[in-house]
Amino acid sequence: MNVNFTAKPINFKLGDYLNKGFELLKKDFGGILGGFLVTMLMSFIPFCGYLAMGNFYKFLRNKSKGIPASAGDIFNFDDFMPYFIIQLILTAGIIALYIPIIVMIPTVSYMDPDMGRTGLPVFFYLYMMVFYVALFFIIVKAFYLPALISLKGIKDIKTAWKMSLVMTKNNFFNILLFVIIAGIIGSLGIIACGIGLILTMPFAYVANYFAYEDALQQIGHDEIAEIGTKGTF
Repeated sequence: MNVNFTAKPINFKLGDYLNKGFELLKKDFGGILGGFLVTMLMSFIPFCGYLAMGNFYKFLRNKSKGIPASAGDIFNFDDFMPYFIIQLILTAGIIALYIPIIVMIPTVSYMDPDMGRTGLPVFFYLYMMVFYVALFFIIVKAFYLPALISLKGIKDIKTAWKMSLVMTKNNFFNILLFVIIAGIIGSLGIIACGIGLILTMPFAYVANYFAYEDALQQIGHDEIAEIGTKGTF
């Protein structure tokens, strides 16, 4: 059963999430690595990548709270439909954004510089700027979707999206910076010919988990406070 709550802008604590992620990873690296490898394995199943990620966050919640957790729990399909819908929407959106690029690239390559026609290349670069701005906007504004679906149990995508929009309000650059930092750390394993990815990539997921859990706790705390306040009258 879902607990109703009113979404609000979150006090985003970038440094805390990175530190807590490192501490949990250091405390139980073997168990978390096992869960991460199962997550990667499940991701090879068509349309199950986001589902595996969401289940991994449930796994990390149990690990962080000292609740027995098995990597096999990640093979759970209870949240398949919400994540399937998200993947369809994202795929359609990305295709829509890439269509103009696919059309413009051949046209740009056949232009004669001597003719002085520079309008299309300029438009192409402007479009690429818009493309990346739109991409970053979606990444940031959809940041809390996995938390709301997997950890809060909200199955309606429209509701989860609206809540994520509110929760990310006034934190766009903080969240974007967090995503970039976690992504860079998670990708450092490439230096070790790819093998190191199994050592660094789990960190990004663990740090994300603490960002999600803190956001839900902030809202949950407000709910309890609100109930207590109403009970005094």
